[in-house]
Amino acid sequence: MVIKMKLLKIALITLLSVFFSCSVQNKKMKIDYVGRAADNAGMHVWGSSPIQDKEGKTHLYAAQWSTSTQKNFSGWFKDCEIGHYVSDNPEGPFKYVGVAVEDKNGLFNSPHNPTISNIDGQYQLCFIVNENNNLKTQRIVMYVADDLNDTWRPAKGGEEDGTILRQTKNPEVWNYTARLGVSNPSLIKYKGKYLLYHKSVVRKQPKGYVYSYGVVIADKVEGPYDQKPTRVTEEKMPLEDAYAFTMKDSVYLMSRDFRGSLGNRGGGLLWKSGDGFSFPAEKTVRAYEDLLHYVGEEHLKEAISYRGKKDGHMERAQILFIDDKPAYLYLATGVQTKPGYGSSSHVFKISFE
Repeated sequence: MVIKMKLLKIALITLLSVFFSCSVQNKKMKIDYVGRAADNAGMHVWGSSPIQDKEGKTHLYAAQWSTSTQKNFSGWFKDCEIGHYVSDNPEGPFKYVGVAVEDKNGLFNSPHNPTISNIDGQYQLCFIVNENNNLKTQRIVMYVADDLNDTWRPAKGGEEDGTILRQTKNPEVWNYTARLGVSNPSLIKYKGKYLLYHKSVVRKQPKGYVYSYGVVIADKVEGPYDQKPTRVTEEKMPLEDAYAFTMKDSVYLMSRDFRGSLGNRGGGLLWKSGDGFSFPAEKTVRAYEDLLHYVGEEHLKEAISYRGKKDGHMERAQILFIDDKPAYLYLATGVQTKPGYGSSSHVFKISFE
C-alpha cells in the first residue's frame, strides 16, 4: 500500500510538472482571436501572407481559386492564382484588389502558397508552381518589386521565369528522394545571409515518407541559392507550412502540427533554433489550436467543411510584424460559416513575452 501511494505521488508530481512546464511555455506567446480576414465570394481563399506598406496599410497575398471548378479542393494545384487584398487595419476588413500572380497553366501552373517579405527595402513574393497539375514537379518561384502595386519581376538569381529552387539532382542533398518536389517557401535575412526555408516529402527509414524542412542560402536576396546537404527539422516530428522569422538573435518556425505531435492535428507548433540550421524537437512547443478552440461549437454548428474536420484545422501560419515585433497571425481553414464563400483566412492578435 505504501509503495502504491509513493508511486501515485510520483505520478501526480510528474503530471503537475508537465502541466506547469507547458503553461510556462505557452505564456511566451499570447494569442487572441480577432475574426475572419481575407475571403472572396465564390472562391476558396487559402492562406494570407501579410505586409505593411509605407503608408501603414496592410496587404495580404493569398492563394485563391473558384469553388465551382473543383469539388474536392484539388483546385489548389490545378486552377489556383494569387490574390491581393488590402486594409487600413491589420484586423480588416480587407478589400480585394485583384490578381497579383495569374495561373498560366502548362509549365507555370497554379501559383500557390505565397509568402511575402520586405528585406533590404525591397519586397519579395515567394510561391510554388507545378507543371500540368503534376505535384511531383512542384518548384519555388521568387518575384521582387519596389512597391506593392503588383509590378512584380522574376528574381535576378533565378531562372527566366523566377524559379529560384527546384528539387535537387544531387544524391548527397537531404531531399534528393523527395516525391513532391520542393514547396512552401519562407524567406528571412539572418546574420548577413539570406535563408530560404522549404518543405519536401522525403523517404523515411525503413519505409514510408516524412514531411520535413530544409534551407538554402544566398549572399544576395535574389540569389542564386545554394543547396545545404542536411535538413533542419527532425524526422520524428513531421511539419507542414512553416513560416520562418527572427527574434532576439534566434530563428523560429511556426508550422502546422502535421501528425499531432504535441496535440491534435488542427493546431500548430513553434520551433526555435540558435543558428537557423537545426530546430530540435525538444525545444518545440505548441503554438496555436484549431478554430473550434477559439470560436466554440455553437459558432461552427452550421459550418461547411471544405477541407479537414469541422473543428477547423488551422494551416498556413503567416505573421505580420509591426515595429519589428510579431503583432498579428493569419491562418487558413477549410471550414466556412459564411454562405456563398469557400475557405478563408482568420486573423489573431499575438504577442511574445
